[in-house]
Amino acid sequence: MSIYVGNLSYEVVEDELKQVFLEYGEVKSIYLPMDREAGRIRGFAFVEMGSDAEEATAIESLDGAEWMGRSLRVNKAKPKPERSASGGGGRW
Repeated sequence: MSIYVGNLSYEVVEDELKQVFLEYGEVKSIYLPMDREAGRIRGFAFVEMGSDAEEATAIESLDGAEWMGRSLRVNKAKPKPERSASGGGGRW
């Protein structure tokens, strides 16, 4: 399971986000997608914690919490959709 964290400040850095989630258990990984055009984070992240119980507690505690001047959206991340094997782009 992974956690989706939305409505993040564009100023957030991985270490700051990690500190917030460490209050709820082990943080295995954090992924902050970057916007290539703007050269900054895209305003959301994915966090993986040590156990499902730790993730559930973090979601319950942080969803709607204010951090860095923003109200966080925190929930279970949806699985990545499967990509087709062809990798093609709509040829007729």
